[in-house]
Amino acid sequence: MAKITKEAALLYHSQGKPGKIEVIPTKPYSTQKDLSLAYSPGVAEPCLEIEKNPQDAYKYTAKGNLVAVISNGTAVLGLGDIGAIAGKPVMEGKGLLFKIYAGIDVFDIEIDEKDPEKFIQAVKAIAPTFGGINLEDIKAPECFEIERRLKEELDIPVMHDDQHGTAIISSAGLLNALTIAGKKIDEVKIVVNGAGASAVSCTKLYISLGAKLENIVMLDSKGAISKNRTDLNEQKSYFATSRTDVQTLADAMKDADVFLGLSKGNVVSQEMIKSMAPTPIVFALANPTPEISYEEAMASRPDLIMATGRSDYPNQINNVIGFPYIFRGALDTHASAINEQMKIAAVHAIADLAKQPVPDVVNEAYKVNNLSFGKNYIIPKPVDQRLITVVSMAVAKAAMDSGVARKTIEDWDDYQVHLRELMGYESKLTRQLYETARTNPQRVVYAEGTHPNMLKAAVEAKAEGICHPILLGNDERIAKLAKELDLSLEGIEVVNLRHDCEAERRERYARILSQKRAREGATYEEANDKMFERNYFGMMMVETGDADAFITGLYTKYSNTIKVAKEVIGIQEGFKHFATMHILNSKKGTYFLADTLINRHPDSDTLIDVARLAEKTVRFFNNTPVVAMLSYSNFGSDQAGSPAKVHKAVDYMQKNYPDLLIDGEMQVNFALNKQMRDAKYPFTRLKGKDVNTLIFPNLSSANAGYKLIQSMTESELIGPIQMGLNKPIHFTDIESSVRDIVNITAVAVIDAMVFNKRKD
Repeated sequence: MAKITKEAALLYHSQGKPGKIEVIPTKPYSTQKDLSLAYSPGVAEPCLEIEKNPQDAYKYTAKGNLVAVISNGTAVLGLGDIGAIAGKPVMEGKGLLFKIYAGIDVFDIEIDEKDPEKFIQAVKAIAPTFGGINLEDIKAPECFEIERRLKEELDIPVMHDDQHGTAIISSAGLLNALTIAGKKIDEVKIVVNGAGASAVSCTKLYISLGAKLENIVMLDSKGAISKNRTDLNEQKSYFATSRTDVQTLADAMKDADVFLGLSKGNVVSQEMIKSMAPTPIVFALANPTPEISYEEAMASRPDLIMATGRSDYPNQINNVIGFPYIFRGALDTHASAINEQMKIAAVHAIADLAKQPVPDVVNEAYKVNNLSFGKNYIIPKPVDQRLITVVSMAVAKAAMDSGVARKTIEDWDDYQVHLRELMGYESKLTRQLYETARTNPQRVVYAEGTHPNMLKAAVEAKAEGICHPILLGNDERIAKLAKELDLSLEGIEVVNLRHDCEAERRERYARILSQKRAREGATYEEANDKMFERNYFGMMMVETGDADAFITGLYTKYSNTIKVAKEVIGIQEGFKHFATMHILNSKKGTYFLADTLINRHPDSDTLIDVARLAEKTVRFFNNTPVVAMLSYSNFGSDQAGSPAKVHKAVDYMQKNYPDLLIDGEMQVNFALNKQMRDAKYPFTRLKGKDVNTLIFPNLSSANAGYKLIQSMTESELIGPIQMGLNKPIHFTDIESSVRDIVNITAVAVIDAMVFNKRKD
């Protein structure tokens, strides 16, 4: 883990707009009508509806997706009682985590009040604003009474994450660690070092899951919490042990099965670890310095299962695995509380998820190849995108089953899709692509079978059921790489095109290609040599019907791939050029961008072909094209150079395709802002229409444009999608992720389905 310096931390929080979160509008506000609807007089209508039925606040306001992160700054991280305002950066950080992991909006609220009763009254007074309240960094024992009272007196979910977040995540880890150790929770001896809010809540949840109170020893700074002590508060008294043989931490650790540390660093020795029972479980969660370092603990005995609170070691007990999704499920059911059933549901959902195969995106994030359930992986990683669905859905179901939900979720498949779309992990378009591809999987050839991303994509596409993969490359290298990446090649064909057994096929392909291009000077010998190249061989597989689609581009220069495609596959009749398109899925909608890859300096004829191909492709994806042809000028304001070429292409398209909604040349801001465009240029054929297709004047602008969007937004990009070749040949690029390649695979499969249907 990179060392965080004071200077870097201060710069991070201060540069640009100070702080880490902001409020942004969710409704249009550019016209007078918009403002009249947003405020006076239109705003009166939802006010009156909410007056009649307060629950309509979930319908007409942000309440249903708004959580308050509230603190008085009395127990901030490891900094202690630093005050309300000094704790604000932490509360903002919590708000950021809510947003990026679960799409939940947050107002951080710092209340400068240490008196529990006054603090409670302040929170109650502002509670109607929110759908839930996350209490944060409030010291014990006051936090117990504050949370208890607020849960009793408010009708929205209230959770002190310092208590329950750690409890839920560590409980999930404990269940899995016990499974690996072959132990039962109702039989193990548990030592808890620390008696603050987190320790108390963790231990109570362990008991709810089956741990026996008589098998637990809790210690505070004065030693074991026993029945003969007279200095115990209500929370500590509950855990007081009757054992007289335990005074110190070393005493408690002897023959213990589980150690939970929520205290301070370096209080556990290797000798203590060695004294524990076989296959001990150690959760050393003091931060940033654990009760015993990971290195020391693991060196003490080989059978140890260990977790810490740190991200640079295996098995991090991280609250972010829980709280965003617990509140997500609670908010989506308009729950009146977060109860024990919901917390236990979250525990089991998190624990079960760790037993499932780990997605490639998680392995990539942690620079490993084969995370799998075991001693070094007992809880999911925070970047696991499945958490939003698995945990949120479990919590929502528990809210409904336990009777605290005020909204019923009836279609769980639809809810799962909604959650993934909310976080940008999936769009309606990509879901439709996959669903369509699954109806008739095609034979897809992957050119670079020895590239890790292409190999992973082929395996994933097979698992998704969208194609029958064929990998080109050295079979021994592919098998070795698959073993290193812990990937199964079952059901995947591997073709070593250079192998002697492929000689007959190389010769057959060479004869076909040389005959096809005989009038262009091609010879059999030349064609045969080319069959040792993956692009020629793979495209000939598609050309001859030995495969249905071909994907290439991770290694090869585009100029060479384009040349091969023209030679082997050829351009569709009626066109002189082919092109590519990227599909942009954004919060504003779906946009189709062309040409992003092929034609460097298009003339008017090329732009006409690109526009015609784009129109066909947009309709292929079940959209009606509304096309803007872009330039740096508007409607002939500059009549030389690039604008003139675009202007000529627009003129041709409008004359020959009178029903097509296309216009230009125009600047991109006018293309995307119909109010500004229609007011300035009321004659436009696009009047009143939202543009969804952008034709760029050259490759530089198109390529820079889509990559700029990709770099500066969270929008999803699918592409490049080939337009205009005779058969389904599709391209990737060197930056393509596994998911990018799988997305292109789905497009290629559908392309092949349409081609084969047309052929039949």
